[in-house]
Amino acid sequence: MEYVFEQIYVPNKHSFITRKMELKKNSARVHSHKNFEINFILSGAGKRIVGNNISSFEKDDLVLLAPHLPHCWEILNTEEDRPPSCIVIHFYENLITSDFFNKPELEGIIDLLKQAEAGIFFYGDVVGKVKSILKELTKQQGLQSYIGLLTIFDLLINCENREYLSKMPIGVAEFDKDFKQISRIYEYVFQHIQEDVKLGEVAALLNMAPGSFCRFFKKKTKLTFMEYVIKIRVGYAAKLLAETNKQITAIGYECGYSNLANFNHYFKKIMGKTPSEYRKDFR
Repeated sequence: MEYVFEQIYVPNKHSFITRKMELKKNSARVHSHKNFEINFILSGAGKRIVGNNISSFEKDDLVLLAPHLPHCWEILNTEEDRPPSCIVIHFYENLITSDFFNKPELEGIIDLLKQAEAGIFFYGDVVGKVKSILKELTKQQGLQSYIGLLTIFDLLINCENREYLSKMPIGVAEFDKDFKQISRIYEYVFQHIQEDVKLGEVAALLNMAPGSFCRFFKKKTKLTFMEYVIKIRVGYAAKLLAETNKQITAIGYECGYSNLANFNHYFKKIMGKTPSEYRKDFR
């Protein structure tokens, strides 16, 4: 199975995001990202890959993963009326070194996150309690969501019913070269977000011809390079809409769109709502 990288956007005003997601058949791929992840299976069953561990999963499976740990949930045939789904929490990239958990009372959380380098599968009575909190987190914001997250960590810290899934360490050598190359591309795009991102310049960063670079990038990310650029621009725009009072036209321009219609089109395509509708969620 192919290995790809993902870039997950967590707005600066949020320490984490909680989402309910469908698990689609025939779309599974081994992937990794820079974020810690809590994954809870609401429905469905199949094969789970975490690092070098391959095992089955089913409803009510609960897993904690560290950044850069390759993983995949592959759905098997199911007779359920509703599509298989999960609740996922992703934390912003610098969580473990930030002020978010830099408190003496929260040292146990840091220890737990360090142990997640192998991927941790939790089972037993704790699962039902975590499930209830996760369902509420998908509807909560602000302080209540923060309290809910800390409650989940408290439950996991004190849960002895756990299994460490992988013997593969972070930064495994076979993925390291590709990861560094993709990271250079990400950095270039962020630095040139307001400009015309030039394919030739990006390809030159990796000493590739443009055609070879496009094939390499699509293979590793499942996105064309321009699809990735659009996602980054929209993510940056979402951040500005949520955190500033800048005019929408100005935000579009700041994110590389001189045409407001194009900005609105791509923003709605990715975020599911117009920039003005999105901003109302934060007012």
